[in-house]
Amino acid sequence: MKTVYLVASGDLRLSANQMGWAAQEAMEKQVRAAVEREGWKMQRAHPYDPVLKHGFLDSQKRGIEVFRTIPPTAPLIVAEAVWQYTHHVLPGLMTHRGPILTVANWSGQWPGLVGLLNLNGSLTKAGVKYSTLWSENFDDDFFVKGLRRWLKTGRVAHDTSHVRPFADVKIPASPARVGVKFAREWRARKAIMGIFDEGCMGMYNAIIPDELLSAVGVFKERLSQSALYAQMRTVADAEARAVYDWLLAKGMKFHLGKDEPTELTESQVLTQCKMYIAAVRLADEFGCDAIGIQYQQGLKDLTPASDLVEGILNNVDRPPVYHAATGKELYAGNALPHFNEVDECAGLDALITNRLWNSLGWAPETTLHDVRWGRYLGDQFVWILEISGAVPPAHLIGGYAGAVGERQPAMYFPLGGSTIKGLSKPGAIVWSRIFVANNRLHCDIGLGEAIEVPRPVAEDHWRQTTSQWPMMHLVMRGITRDQFMARHKANHIQVVYAPSQADARRALFAKAAAMNELGIRVSFCGEW
Repeated sequence: MKTVYLVASGDLRLSANQMGWAAQEAMEKQVRAAVEREGWKMQRAHPYDPVLKHGFLDSQKRGIEVFRTIPPTAPLIVAEAVWQYTHHVLPGLMTHRGPILTVANWSGQWPGLVGLLNLNGSLTKAGVKYSTLWSENFDDDFFVKGLRRWLKTGRVAHDTSHVRPFADVKIPASPARVGVKFAREWRARKAIMGIFDEGCMGMYNAIIPDELLSAVGVFKERLSQSALYAQMRTVADAEARAVYDWLLAKGMKFHLGKDEPTELTESQVLTQCKMYIAAVRLADEFGCDAIGIQYQQGLKDLTPASDLVEGILNNVDRPPVYHAATGKELYAGNALPHFNEVDECAGLDALITNRLWNSLGWAPETTLHDVRWGRYLGDQFVWILEISGAVPPAHLIGGYAGAVGERQPAMYFPLGGSTIKGLSKPGAIVWSRIFVANNRLHCDIGLGEAIEVPRPVAEDHWRQTTSQWPMMHLVMRGITRDQFMARHKANHIQVVYAPSQADARRALFAKAAAMNELGIRVSFCGEW
């Protein structure tokens, strides 16, 4: 029989691989059945490990070893039901000469969709040709026909008619002028992005080559997370307590316990408050306009999670931080944009958006989310976006008073730390994603609406994803589920609110014009 090989990239964290293995095993069984129905044999290229209790590739070293055993021209499926570290398989995929198909289960559980989109974005940046499919049960027409085409031809094409290049769209004159003026001032001013260690969790797609970044007037200040940890140790207990008290006075609630391995404790939150102060002080010392903390993997073994810190940094209204020597308030009255997981594409987007929205006189809070899952609610498809806490409270229903701090899941965050859990407020948004393809910066941009769903529906979505994390329910304008999945080149998506739908449309054009002027290749997605 004709043979297709299968590999599965996993996490570097043993606990995450063990927790996600049952879902991966169930998905692979369905994929195998689908392949065999087409008259092919599927061979897993690496076995289940009875000692580790999972069957994932859990390191770059292991991935390279396994790829040495795969015929270099064989059809290859990369199947993902979990979040995965792309660099575990990227070296092998970059040299594999046979057709490649990336596959994920349509589930928000661990989540394979996020892992798939990161892998696809990384392959795109690396110039590796691949096809991609997704399915809930792997017996629907979309998946079966797509798999059949791939087995026969080595390629699957999807509908991307919702995408229109910048040059093909007539931009209204007023927002075009705003965008071009902004871009020229931006390039003349220049900006610094503080990078607390690069390459978080194997996200090759999240690293912008310096020559591409500097061309738009942004430069990296490479900082070490060890410097952040050392700076945390200089922050006084009273300073951390003042930040904590400020959050409590704003109405934020923390679900505290006493058991450090399983519960959120006050000590964990106070350590996060020290990280917040340390991050602002280091950003000021190096003149950073935005910063990104990697956290995974290094800091996870030293200190509680960075996500509470990140969300507060992205908020204009945040606890004051003072220079340790002069007492001057740092970044007073401004957010200090933070890009979760050192996603530099998101960082560039956040910084441009923050400054442009400020120039328009609008609330500039912006954040990235994982494209976690989606489902139909009534007759509209609703995307369920989540990230591990790094959402500004200004985006949440009730602001700080609507935010709840819960302990980060132990499978990802052994030392805990608080999230910023809440539901995103309804309103008009502009979404976007900067990505690298063909050694150029690109940006996809579109309109949408964050909607409020009944609380029982939201609770059900939290049960099916990660209940501790903030969540946005997003309806995209003029884009189907499969069109978005076919086109999107990242696990992350950038979102920012506008005062109204009309303002969002105006901002869409202004932001697109600014990025085009900066040399970023812009594509409009959906309807506007």
